[in-house]
Amino acid sequence: MAIIGYARVSTTDQKLDVQRDQLKAAGCERIFEEKESGAKQDRPELDRMLDFVREGDTVVVAKLDRIGRSTAHVLGLVEELNKKGIGFRALNNRDIDTTTASGRLVLSIFSAVAQFEREMMLERQADGIAKAKQAGKYLGRKPTAKAKSAEVMALLGQGKTKEAVATELGIGVASVYRIAKAHKAGK
Repeated sequence: MAIIGYARVSTTDQKLDVQRDQLKAAGCERIFEEKESGAKQDRPELDRMLDFVREGDTVVVAKLDRIGRSTAHVLGLVEELNKKGIGFRALNNRDIDTTTASGRLVLSIFSAVAQFEREMMLERQADGIAKAKQAGKYLGRKPTAKAKSAEVMALLGQGKTKEAVATELGIGVASVYRIAKAHKAGK
């Protein structure tokens, strides 16, 4: 009977330190960590954690929204854990104990609220972007890789690998492949 932690942040510039400390303080023997959007259902470390846990274990998260963003996804994950005889706890919500009917009800309510909050945030973000575009203040992200097309082709022409070019220019390998493909197609 192990206590297993799962920590997640959405972007690479966010830190896992606070969640890691909370999970260690809760007695987690092993912590699975990743930097992925909670909206994504395919998360490698979450999948590893689900494969790792065994009957009698308890999965612990610092906050409910760390394991998933949509009510359906969170409830599906918890149901999957329950079928395996695995408990679930969210540290910021002590009322969530999935071994009881009232705990499952509270989980459903909190999951719905988390999903609602995310949808409201996305609506506000979209409204703000629309207003900024109307005012001519939002032009989107500046293209970084396309602006370096000539440099990419020059370095490839020197015989450098696509990976080396990407590293040298600070762009993604996929961008180098895209630029090379476009150049070959005459675009």
